Amino acid sequence: MLVIRRIHVRMSLRAPAEHQVTAERVHGMFAKFCPVYRSLHPAVAITTELVFRPS
Repeated sequence: MLVIRRIHVRMSLRAPAEHQVTAERVHGMFAKFCPVYRSLHPAVAITTELVFRPS
């Protein structure tokens, strides 16, 4: 039987450098509005990472 205990999500964003602060702020708050995260979080440890690539 397979049991998922943790999930790591790596998000890659390519955008102009002036949007990096906004992207990091949104990344910090998106989980509380994401229905998938909210459903799984009590049972599964979920971490996220934002990789910002200036265009």
